[in-house]
Amino acid sequence: MALHLIKLCVGVDSIEELAEWQQARVAEQKRAGLAPRIVHSTFQSPKRDAELLDGGSLYWVIKGTVQVRQRLLGLEAGTRPDGRAACHILLDAELVPVRPVPRRAFQGWRYLTADDAPPDLAATGNIADDMPDALRRELAALGLL
Repeated sequence: MALHLIKLCVGVDSIEELAEWQQARVAEQKRAGLAPRIVHSTFQSPKRDAELLDGGSLYWVIKGTVQVRQRLLGLEAGTRPDGRAACHILLDAELVPVRPVPRRAFQGWRYLTADDAPPDLAATGNIADDMPDALRRELAALGLL
């Protein structure tokens, strides 16, 4: 069973903005003559890398709600622009919307089990059918439904 990561997407207000930001980074890499890839750098390296790379994804929390995931392609040691050590999380370019689930803020990343991961929207049909009314109203007010 795959293991996933979950992380706050700080400074991004929507899935579309995340996509634009990542596309801009890929364009910068191409202009610099580098092989384009989507990389997220983090201070801590996951220790359960074999489980993560066996079908795992990075689930992004945007504006207090888990909204989208990207398949994990690899983990590698690297450095940040300031020279500090980092773990580079290599991500697939496809952003897969998931059933919106509220999530409180936390620092860094966390492991997310397959049982706790929200399903992809395409797999759930009408996501609002089995939501409590209060949650449905809250997500609608945020423009997520």
